[in-house]
Amino acid sequence: MKIAVIGAGSIVFCKTLITDLLLTPGLGKLEFALMAPSTRRTTQVEHYVNALIAARRADATVWKTTDQREALRNADYVIACFQIGGVTAFEMDYSIPMKYGVDNCIGDTLGPGGIFRALRTIPVMNRLAADMKELCPGALLLNYVNPMAMIGWALGKTGVKFVGLCHGVQTTLDLLAGYAGVPKEEIDFTCAGINHMSWFLEFKHRGVDLYPRLRACFEKPEYYVNEKVRGEVFRHFGYFMTESTGHLSEYLPYFRKNEEVLRRYCDEPAFGGESGAYYRYSRYVAEKYSGDLKLDPAEIDRVSRSVEYCSYIIEALETGRIFKFFGNVRNNGMIADFPEECCAEGAIYADRTGLHPGVVGHLPGICAALNLSNIAVQKLAVEAANSGDPELVVQACAIDPLTAAKLSLREIREMATEMMEAERQWLPQFGDRRPRPVPDIVIPPDVQRAPVPVDPALAILARLGELGK
Repeated sequence: MKIAVIGAGSIVFCKTLITDLLLTPGLGKLEFALMAPSTRRTTQVEHYVNALIAARRADATVWKTTDQREALRNADYVIACFQIGGVTAFEMDYSIPMKYGVDNCIGDTLGPGGIFRALRTIPVMNRLAADMKELCPGALLLNYVNPMAMIGWALGKTGVKFVGLCHGVQTTLDLLAGYAGVPKEEIDFTCAGINHMSWFLEFKHRGVDLYPRLRACFEKPEYYVNEKVRGEVFRHFGYFMTESTGHLSEYLPYFRKNEEVLRRYCDEPAFGGESGAYYRYSRYVAEKYSGDLKLDPAEIDRVSRSVEYCSYIIEALETGRIFKFFGNVRNNGMIADFPEECCAEGAIYADRTGLHPGVVGHLPGICAALNLSNIAVQKLAVEAANSGDPELVVQACAIDPLTAAKLSLREIREMATEMMEAERQWLPQFGDRRPRPVPDIVIPPDVQRAPVPVDPALAILARLGELGK
């Protein structure tokens, strides 16, 4: 079985996923093709994997390349875990919006940072999909690249088999099981929505609804303080969401729009809401792995399969051992409230015959409405990435909930223009096009209003007002 890892210089993810696969029973001989634009980091990953293969006496080989087509040729599975522009582009995603007052904690899913990450990534993902259709048409693409929902929307137009994977559902389940005081293996739940913004629609233990217990927890300061944004949304809207306070605070207009609400809801360090937390973490990881990646001999005996879905999906497809997970695919009616072509997150069964998404039906009204506010941004960002129309970039930023809560339309246009100029090297689809200037109109104090046609409806209302007097 050949597994191509595109973006194998993403050391943390690549190391984790390959380790998982080497520890998965029943897969037979494995061949890992590590692809990245340079071999600076894939050389480190190759050394690590070879050491683990030797220590575990695994039936596997690993090799590296800078040629994507060579890595993909006759692959059975393709794992994508790259970041276009790396930490350099990410710094612009964070610092330029911050200069205009749009404060982000994560910045990889929505907002100006998520939009521009999609603009950089979608053309590269489209080329990957085209190469797959030619060189490994039957392969499944397991995507870990963010922004997951926008990337999935774009992939849905290509015709390749894909699933987007994230660990938000399983990690949130761990959290909620601990709050409820019930082993997670005994909990029955339904979760659906969009990536980084899915909702626990049902949460039960042996048929008993656990939500009242969770609601009681989040009325206590010692619980609420851990997850202020998720807790506040839960208290007001009734459903718990699958990502951290830092994530959710960016997808809604309520929590980062001024200093007062930032201090109240986003005062926890790191992904609890701290400004620029994910950018600083990414920079730390890049610096940490700038040297040699060596396998600690003591680590060999400690390695175990992680909670990441990738190895379990491949195991199910290869062995028939059924695996249920929460993945991101083209909606196609999974969630009735969403457009068919968007990327939705919900329950999927994997077995030897393939991936089988479930049908959710309608979400609760408030959950659908909050998701749709994000889906509207995703749609325009995907269209901008594929068309190279800079006006769509401005429009995507303009309807982003947090950006709209902070900036005027003029400020949004200026910010988007500055980001496009700063990141132009990663945005070839736009050429030399940029958002058109829309200067302010200065209204002199003595300006005379131009005559305008009278709106008949306004005339009727005016007449009714006079009759009322």
